[in-house]
Amino acid sequence: MEWRTVALSVFMISLCFLAIPIRVPSSDTTDDDLRLFETYILRYNKSYRHDPIEYDKRFKHFQISLRGIEKMNKLRTSPESAYYGPTKYSDLSEDEFLKLALRRDLSTRAERHRIDRFMRQKYSSAEGNLIRYERAVRIPPRLDWRTKGVVTPVKSQGNCGACWAYSTVECIESMIAIKNHTLTSYSVQEMIDCADNNNFGCQGGDICSLLSWLVDNKVSVSTESLYPVTGKTDTCVLERSAKSTVRVTDFTCDSFINTEDQLLDVLVNHGPVAVAVNALTWQNYLGGIIQFHCDGSFKMLNHAVQIVGYDNTGKIPYYIVRNSWGTLFGNDGYIYIAIGNNLCGIANQVSSLNVIW
Repeated sequence: MEWRTVALSVFMISLCFLAIPIRVPSSDTTDDDLRLFETYILRYNKSYRHDPIEYDKRFKHFQISLRGIEKMNKLRTSPESAYYGPTKYSDLSEDEFLKLALRRDLSTRAERHRIDRFMRQKYSSAEGNLIRYERAVRIPPRLDWRTKGVVTPVKSQGNCGACWAYSTVECIESMIAIKNHTLTSYSVQEMIDCADNNNFGCQGGDICSLLSWLVDNKVSVSTESLYPVTGKTDTCVLERSAKSTVRVTDFTCDSFINTEDQLLDVLVNHGPVAVAVNALTWQNYLGGIIQFHCDGSFKMLNHAVQIVGYDNTGKIPYYIVRNSWGTLFGNDGYIYIAIGNNLCGIANQVSSLNVIW
């Protein structure tokens, strides 16, 4: 496979410059796996390189990932289909990946918004509904809000489980830029430190609870430069918001299962949206369009991302999904997910919002 060939080539070049401790593989270990693992350690600067116990543990997880990668790549139906290979998460067990990069309890948190119908009535103002539902613009074949200068660069949440805060703030940034044509990064850290309403910083939260807190408390959102990210939950300094006039005025938390054409409508006529997804199968994702093996059930939701566009022009129509795992992951930090079958649960809980500044 292409990714395996490239990895082995990099490995051989690396040997010219670095002394790598070579271990004798056991009978159930292939030489290729070992070579790929050594390359992998260099590529991601893994700290366990000289720790035999941890090395062996990570190698076993890496081998499991390799078998999964091979299986997934065999299912590709076209050059546009998703392809898989070693990522920075490939030396983790599935459970470790879930604990590190995802939120196991997100579906439980989101459940109350699914059954609590007052959320829609309380927070969807007449103005908001007008913006969302009037078809002022027909649904074009493709839309990419990045090309319109309203999407900030991809960020990395690191080991902080605040995807819910990242995706929400990203939508605030986009909506402000759509309205006043000025793109500014706003503070994710303020949400991590300060958001109440059953949100717990790096330990988890959810988009709809955060939006509810912002609206109920009329919180002004600080810029990132004023309240920079630290990668951990710190003491709230909400007073910094006094220097900002940016506020969320209303929002929606909707389901578009079996009506993803309406989701496209919102993307075109309103702007980027924040969504809850199931990202468990993204552990070894390198690029391309995800079409299979990504459970869309509500109970599997474990991550939050931003949809910034879509493309209906190819053989496989897809959403353009902005992730928060840095630019080295996926398609320069983005995931492509096929439209139409609620893949990865992308239509289960979709949030749009309105802002003033």
